[in-house]
Amino acid sequence: QVQLVESGGGSVQAGGSLRLSCLASGYTYSTNCMGWFRQAPGKERERVASIYTGGGSTYYAGSVKGRFTISQDNAKNTVYLQMNSLKPEDTAMYYCAATFASGGYCHKEPDFRYWGQGTQVTVSS
Repeated sequence: QVQLVESGGGSVQAGGSLRLSCLASGYTYSTNCMGWFRQAPGKERERVASIYTGGGSTYYAGSVKGRFTISQDNAKNTVYLQMNSLKPEDTAMYYCAATFASGGYCHKEPDFRYWGQGTQVTVSS
């Protein structure tokens, strides 16, 4: 089992920044992909970004490309999501997730196996 704990959410005004953190513990060696997803009320879950922890390759949804950056600190078993130039439409519950993807193609995985409890991000206009 892998446990994931998110932190760093909060409320900011449009144009502001937040950095989310995801601390992984347990059998982390069984995974090679970490990702951030979000879900706003009444909307489907959206894959925001992912990173192949074995090589560092990243993926971003078009809606956040150029504004969000996913990164990892393997020594701390932590993945980050730096969010800049936030918009009201970024308001959602953000979830950290982990899984194993063959070949490290994290963005092609239809779903992730392990999930955190989520952290709320609210952006006001």
